[in-house]
Amino acid sequence: MDIREIARRAKVSTATVSRAINRVPTVDPQLSRRVWKVVDELGYYPNTQARALVSGRSRIFGLIVSEITNPFFPEIVQTFENLAVENNYEILLTSTVHDPKRMESSVRRMIERRVDGVAILTFGMEESLLEHLRFRKVPLVFVDVGPDAPHIANIRIDYQNGIRQAVQHLAALRHSRIAFIAGPHHLKSAMARRSAFQHAMAEIGLPSTLIVEGDHTLEGGMRALNELIGMRRKQPTAILCSNDMTAIGVIREAYDHEIKIPSDLSIIGFDDIRLAQFTTPPLTTVQMSQVELARLAFQALMDETERPSLANRGSEYTLVTSLILRRSTALASSP
Repeated sequence: MDIREIARRAKVSTATVSRAINRVPTVDPQLSRRVWKVVDELGYYPNTQARALVSGRSRIFGLIVSEITNPFFPEIVQTFENLAVENNYEILLTSTVHDPKRMESSVRRMIERRVDGVAILTFGMEESLLEHLRFRKVPLVFVDVGPDAPHIANIRIDYQNGIRQAVQHLAALRHSRIAFIAGPHHLKSAMARRSAFQHAMAEIGLPSTLIVEGDHTLEGGMRALNELIGMRRKQPTAILCSNDMTAIGVIREAYDHEIKIPSDLSIIGFDDIRLAQFTTPPLTTVQMSQVELARLAFQALMDETERPSLANRGSEYTLVTSLILRRSTALASSP
């Protein structure tokens, strides 16, 4: 079964069949319907690899995330795939599980498959790839770490805006002993959130000395709360966490210590994963929209594939964060 048979049955030229199957908008709608009627009747599937060789475009985007099991990523994957389907693209999806070698092999495999571009939404380890990929012509999208170079788009996260709102919200509730549970020191995104916290605290004249390191997991949040409780200095009345998973771990450990949230301790997360709405109490958090991040990443790849090959600079996009108020914060308890 090939397009010549479809052309014969639809009584059109093979060129018209090719343009209709490739959804070229200039094809007469009536002819296109005739072609697709025959395609459906015959159960014809185009040879996408052959089409890619002819057109130079595979209409496949790669998407690399840190770990599929992390609740932050499913909505990114779903939104990215929805946009791909709407724009007649496919996606190749892989997760790195924080393994640099796995990330590098994933990108190499995608390039071998002639993908039209790769979105690397992993919040860490990207630096190891930059030199390896710098001279390739495949468009790439990074979060925060992309260099200003051809074929590379960078999504800058405005951590400061949402974290400033969170700190000012706690200060308005009369909290002065505000702790921060940071993410792993090797992640640039985690260090950016920590720096944003310190800057926001300095703006309102509060010390930012109550900082402990977590690892962006539930268990890490539980351990971090125990570390804060074990400190000899006065206990914090509020905790801002580097991500929602940490905050949920804090809430879980607080229950075991009979610490009431929010009357004894106010908690704020970061990310606004879907699960944050369903904790007890619902989690106040800084929203970094996963839907918007996926939309920006997909749009960046689309833009890069359309840019002139002689372009000598990359492109940049910004994602603004903002505070989402729920019920895990309250007036500071009396000293």
